[in-house]
Amino acid sequence: MTNTTTKRTLYRLKGVDPTVEAMCDALDMAQLISISADLEILTNELGVPAIMIDGVFAKAEASWYPDLRRTSHRWVSRPSINPASLLMFALGNEVYAIGYGLGHHLIADRLKDKRFGLRFAIRQVNPAEINDLVRQTPGSGKTDITVVPGGASVRTFGIEEHAQIVRTIGGRLSGVKLTVSSRSRARVSSAHGGVGLRLHLGVDGPDLLSDVREISRVCREERPHPDLEFVEYITEITDTNLIARLEEALDDLLSGPDEGRVTGAVPKGRWDHYLAARAFQIRVNSRQGKVSDTFNLPYLLDRARVQRAGARVEALRAGKVVLYEDSRARSDDVIWCSTALRWVEADVALGDRRFFLLDEDWYKIGPAYLATVRDHVERLIVSSATENLPAWDLAHDEHRFCEDIENSGRGFLCMDKKLVKTRLHRGNGVEICDVLYSDGTLMMAKRAYRAGALSHLLKQVLVAVQALQHDPEAVAGFREKVAQAPGGWNLPEGFQPKKVVLAILLKDGTELTADTLFPFAQVALLHTATVLRAWGVTIEVVGVRGRPCTCDG
Repeated sequence: MTNTTTKRTLYRLKGVDPTVEAMCDALDMAQLISISADLEILTNELGVPAIMIDGVFAKAEASWYPDLRRTSHRWVSRPSINPASLLMFALGNEVYAIGYGLGHHLIADRLKDKRFGLRFAIRQVNPAEINDLVRQTPGSGKTDITVVPGGASVRTFGIEEHAQIVRTIGGRLSGVKLTVSSRSRARVSSAHGGVGLRLHLGVDGPDLLSDVREISRVCREERPHPDLEFVEYITEITDTNLIARLEEALDDLLSGPDEGRVTGAVPKGRWDHYLAARAFQIRVNSRQGKVSDTFNLPYLLDRARVQRAGARVEALRAGKVVLYEDSRARSDDVIWCSTALRWVEADVALGDRRFFLLDEDWYKIGPAYLATVRDHVERLIVSSATENLPAWDLAHDEHRFCEDIENSGRGFLCMDKKLVKTRLHRGNGVEICDVLYSDGTLMMAKRAYRAGALSHLLKQVLVAVQALQHDPEAVAGFREKVAQAPGGWNLPEGFQPKKVVLAILLKDGTELTADTLFPFAQVALLHTATVLRAWGVTIEVVGVRGRPCTCDG
C-alpha cells in the first residue's frame, strides 16, 4: 500500500520573498555547482511558486578508508556518495523548505526561522506525552537533552521554567488536522519542533500544501498549551539600538580574562554534528586557525582578546568553526561550518538588567522571570487548606504547634524531633517531617521571620524526600519511628512520599501570599517545587494563622 504521508523536516524561511526568483537568489550557487545540482521550477505542478534542487555530495573515497587500510593491511576503497534534494515553495507571504537526504545542508542557517518548529510544538504537542526535550541554562553553556521514549508529562522533566530556555520539544500531537490524522483515526502521530518541524506530512502535492497551511494557521492563530506557554516567556531582543549596546558590552567583556561570563555552547539543532565530529577547526581573523579534537573555547577567546577594541564581536561573527568527520580535517571531510559567534554564550548586564547571547541572538529574562516566579508561587499556595490547621500560638515553638496539629483529631501524627539515623545521616540523623498525614503526606512547619529560615526548611524537604527515595535505611527507620509513635501506624514497605505540605507562619501571622513571601524565598520555593516534581512529588504551601499568646501558667 502506498504511503500517503512521510516524516520530513519542514523549515520556514525568513527574509525570502515568495517568488521563484527570490528563492533562487537565496541559494548558494557555488555550493550548487559543487554538487552538480539541477534546478527545476515546479510552479505549474504545485500551483504555488516552487523550485526543486537535486544534486549529490560526492567524494572519491570515504574519509575513514586510510585508517582501515593501515589497520587491515588490505587495499579497500569506495567513494562516498550522498544525494541531496531540496524543495522550496511559497504559501501566501511565507516561504518553506523541505530537505531530502542531505538537502537540508543547502539551506543557509541565517534563512531559517529559529523558533518556527518550537512555536508549533508548544501549541499542538500534548504536554502529558512529551518524548524529548532540549533546554539551555543561559550563562552556563549547559545543554540538557532528555529522552523518554514512552512519553511523560512535561511537569516531570524538572524544567526551571523561570531560568531555562527550551530549544526543542517532541511528543504526541493532540488534535491537529493534518493528512496523517484525517486518513487514519487510529494513527498516532508525533512532532519534533525546534528550528525545523519534523512530523508526518502529505506526500502528494495538494496534501503537503494543505498540511503546511494548517501548520501556519496553528502558529498564527492558536495559543500555546497552558503547560507549555512558559516556553515563550523568554523574550528575544529585536531593538537594534539595544543590540548595539549589548555588543559593545560583550566586546569589552571579551577584552579581559575569562571570568565565566562567556562560555561555549553547541549551536541549536547541531548536537548530532557535534557528537559526530572528530576534529574542530577555529579560525578567527586567521587563514589556518587551530585544529583540535574537541571544541577549544580558550583558543577562541584568546583569538577574540587580541583583536582591537570594538572589533572583537565582529571578528567572531566573521570567524569560522568547522567540524570534520575525520581527524585529518581535510576539506572533503567537512560536516558543518558556522560563524564562531554561534559557539559563544554570554551573560551581559546593563545596569540591573541581565541579557544573554545564545546562538547569535540576544534574550532577556527579567520581566518574564519575575512574572513566572510570582505566577507559580501563587499556584503553590493553597489558601483553602489553612482552615484544616489550628492557629499557631505565638507564645509557643514549632514542636508545640506540631503537637497541636496532632491533637486536632484529624488523623495527623507529630513526628517533630523523631530523627532517623542511617550510615549517610549519622550524627543526629535526618528529620523526615514534622507532621505525617494518614495518607502518607509529609508536612514541614516553620515560623519564618526572614528568608533564611525558609531556605533551611526547603533544604530539609529535599534531603528528607531524597533519603526516602534512595536510602532503604531511611525508609526502614522512618517506618519504625511512625509505628512506635503514640497513635502511630504501619506504613507500607518501601513507602515513598507523593506529596509534601509546607505550613508556614509568616512573621507574626501576616497572611501568606505571593506578595508577602520574601522574594528570595519565592525563587527558592519554585526551585524546590521543580526538583520535587521531577522526582514525582507534588508540593503545596499553606499559610498558618497566628493567635496572640494564651498563657497557660
